[in-house]
Amino acid sequence: MMKLSGLLLLTFAVLFGACTPNNVKDAKEWEKYFAKYKVEGTFMMFDNGQGSFRVYNIDRAKQRFTPASTFKIFNSLTALHTGAASDTNMVIKWDGVYRPDTVWNQDLTMAQAFRLSSVPYFQEIARRIGKDTMQTWLDSVGYGNKKISKIDTFWLDNSLQISPDEQLGFVKQLYFNQLPYQKRAQQLVAGMMIREKTDKYILAYKGGWGVTGRKHIGWMVGWIEENLHPTFFVLNFETEDPNPDIEGMRMDITRGILAEEGFFKGEK
Repeated sequence: MMKLSGLLLLTFAVLFGACTPNNVKDAKEWEKYFAKYKVEGTFMMFDNGQGSFRVYNIDRAKQRFTPASTFKIFNSLTALHTGAASDTNMVIKWDGVYRPDTVWNQDLTMAQAFRLSSVPYFQEIARRIGKDTMQTWLDSVGYGNKKISKIDTFWLDNSLQISPDEQLGFVKQLYFNQLPYQKRAQQLVAGMMIREKTDKYILAYKGGWGVTGRKHIGWMVGWIEENLHPTFFVLNFETEDPNPDIEGMRMDITRGILAEEGFFKGEK
């Protein structure tokens, strides 16, 4: 059992309303997944049915980092709510700028851009929302430190930062349509996050890959649902490997921990 700081306990209490030191457990056994890749990281899991938390590396869970492409969740919600985007089928034409080694060099719908994590698409979305409106919604939602630099780079240049525990609260509120957006907007974005749907489970997530100095920051935020029972999770880690396989690492760590905890069998 770990001892929580007053700040983190308050944060969880605000987000979930039922957190006590007795239902937050230190999942030290998850360390092996990070040691495999020699990375510093944290993994958080909230079982909504049981109202319990399991966390590896609680100190990191309180720290804020660039959200990178996980910000596409917030960006999409704000665009759909404000009318900057009509729906997830809205096409933005390719700007004609060739970007090597990417599938972004084409016209994309929001749903396609979300799945492909297209930076240019969501930079245009941010420009259409506008700085003042974006700031209003950052403040209303209480998203991380709520800081904007340039409207089309602030979630990439380390101006905007958010902690893993704040991310966990955000996706939980999204799942239950509890964010201050239209229900339609929340349902559309939650739908875009679904990546695997079988007769045993639904796995929904958004990944992120950011850079802070020499460090590469990896994210995976979302939920897994079995028998209508959601469990929310957040992975965050960093590496100074100059050529890291962030996508491979984040998927391997996430699926490894979820499998160890008994998911993917339809028995939760």
